[in-house]
Amino acid sequence: MVLFSLFRTFFKIGFFTIGGGYAMIPLMQEHIVDKNKWIERTEFLDLIAIAQSCPGVFAINMAIFTGYKLSRLKGALAACLGAALPSFLIILPIAIFFTQFKDLPIVKSLFAGIRPAVVALIAVPTFKLAKAANINRRTIWIPIVSALAIWQLGVSPIIIIVAAGVGGYLVKK
Repeated sequence: MVLFSLFRTFFKIGFFTIGGGYAMIPLMQEHIVDKNKWIERTEFLDLIAIAQSCPGVFAINMAIFTGYKLSRLKGALAACLGAALPSFLIILPIAIFFTQFKDLPIVKSLFAGIRPAVVALIAVPTFKLAKAANINRRTIWIPIVSALAIWQLGVSPIIIIVAAGVGGYLVKK
């Protein structure tokens, strides 16, 4: 029953979310943390950090971590398949036919309208995560400097993550 529930939950998340992994965070939180109570809110925040730090697709990483926690390898496979299958089923026909329609004015207009909405889908969980991470006046500089270093200076996110981890360890020691 848990395997089917994992598959169904991640299939639903994958099917009804536009904008990629970060846009999935609110729906993941709703189903994984709030509704099913599979993971505590603080652990969910940690999983987001781990999933982002690991190679691969963010949504698949989150599915694997969640599934593995609940039912080990079978759970990881069920959740992973649930998360990946909707994209495959949607992208395959689009890939086959998109090149024929991508230059149509209506298609260009649709994508011009979707892009700003996707930015909002990413921004909302970012602010929620900042609140859950206890970012305050003393620590607000860390995400700001990190973002600027990546964006303006081209610093590798891996360096930022390692530096933040070492810094956190030294401060809490």
